[in-house]
Amino acid sequence: MRSMVVGANRMRAPQKTVAQARMLRRKLSAPEAMLWTRLRARSEDRPVFRRQHPIGLYVLDFYCIKAQLAVEIDGRVHEAEDRPERDARRDSWLVAQGVEVLRIPARDALVAPDAVADGVFRLALDRIDRRSPHHRPSAGPPPPMLGGG
Repeated sequence: MRSMVVGANRMRAPQKTVAQARMLRRKLSAPEAMLWTRLRARSEDRPVFRRQHPIGLYVLDFYCIKAQLAVEIDGRVHEAEDRPERDARRDSWLVAQGVEVLRIPARDALVAPDAVADGVFRLALDRIDRRSPHHRPSAGPPPPMLGGG
């Protein structure tokens, strides 16, 4: 139990990161905005997502706490300079905290936002189910996502 507290403290964001997340919430990119309009819809059968969620030193595009699922929208900037290495370090840190990272190409969020949102919801629900104490293994993996998941 003690290790969970330590992990939770490592995931707490410094004030600078929280301030950055607040600023980013006001400046969503077009692909992020397209996906957010779908992820923010609340209902009993859908997991809850947050946008521009601070965690540790990072700000996640979208995060489902219950599923421990981070969703990142990757535009061209993620292919430039040292960004792939930075993204890999960030993803490794998140995975070490128990957070799964799903990277979605920005063009997919723009072209097929409903399909992307549906895939995100299915993955989150699958992760929630697997984390449940009453989990029974499924017949197979969840359906593939648009963009290679």
